[in-house]
Amino acid sequence: MQAKIQSGLILGIESSCDETAAAVVREGRQTLSNVVASQIATHAPYGGVVPELASREHLRNIMPVVRTALAEAKVSLQELDAIAVTEGPGLAGALLVGISYAKSLAFALGKPLIAVNHLEGHIHAVLLEQAELHGGPLPLPALALVVSGGHTHLYLARQQGQSWSYRNVGHTVDDAAGEAFDKVAKLLGLGYPGGPWIDALAPHGDPKAVPFSFAQIKPKVHRKETLQEAFSQQFFFSFSGIKTAVLRYVQTHHMAASIEARRSALASIPQARPTDALALCDQKTLDLIASFQRAVVDDLRRKTFQAAEAFDAASILVSGGVAANRELRVRFTAEAAERSLPIAFPSLSLSTDNAAMIAAAAWPKFQAQELASPNLTAVASLTLGR
Repeated sequence: MQAKIQSGLILGIESSCDETAAAVVREGRQTLSNVVASQIATHAPYGGVVPELASREHLRNIMPVVRTALAEAKVSLQELDAIAVTEGPGLAGALLVGISYAKSLAFALGKPLIAVNHLEGHIHAVLLEQAELHGGPLPLPALALVVSGGHTHLYLARQQGQSWSYRNVGHTVDDAAGEAFDKVAKLLGLGYPGGPWIDALAPHGDPKAVPFSFAQIKPKVHRKETLQEAFSQQFFFSFSGIKTAVLRYVQTHHMAASIEARRSALASIPQARPTDALALCDQKTLDLIASFQRAVVDDLRRKTFQAAEAFDAASILVSGGVAANRELRVRFTAEAAERSLPIAFPSLSLSTDNAAMIAAAAWPKFQAQELASPNLTAVASLTLGR
């Protein structure tokens, strides 16, 4: 199918994890609607996403979310130029709900279908708002830190004509940073998702109270591995060790009883919030939270700016759910200013999973005629770049 630009309108659909989202974006620059149906209440009792429940909720939400996005944008299905959908990475069952719906919609309307990598979407969340709010692009190449509950990656992003290319220069070897936030929050009897709880409570503690450190991840050069690839390994992340360190601190300081009391108290509060937890945390707990957050943010900051220098990046962008963390934004912004390096973050609404970023990332693909085949299916472990 030859895609023709008429309205410049793309409907984006996102269902990679626990949020069903749809958005209408014009030419990758103007967001006309961005609707998200959150599943936090569904998964909160389990302290994490339950894949089967996520798929069920996507099935329930996908049609009303799309209808709402079109209504808010004041756009009809016939006015759309294309349908874009997240191909991966993510939960296979959740992805299939969005893909099946998008394929059916595109077929029924005779519209092109565009497959989008979720990670590329997060990068374009920042690029979208740069175009909307600042009227100009970031200097390229840009070093992109995509940091969320499922991902911690560093990409060198370049634009080549209408298309974008990405080089993966760093990633986590085990847990993502956002996953560490979630698991530490659960360990300490706090709510889900853990990031906002840790972020809200950390300012009340001493970030130097507990001296966490990250062991160096040493590069291992294999015969088929180039020196440049080995060089990139110095920007690998690992967050499993700090989770274990928090657990050991809890055990050696006999905090189990207070944690269970806090967990029970919060469970009895309808729609409990981080502010409810403050009175339930002693100073030792608050110091532990602050020290944990400082250690994670510092590790992300240090390696990101080292990579920016090593690969001669002209700017930095940070996206993903953890990009909403206030301490991360403050410390990254301060170092960027010291280095006279432009830096950009998405607004809070575009930090977490959303469909506007999917529609925005689809626009250059639409212009370059990079369309999905009718056999499109979910790729749960889809990678980005080389």
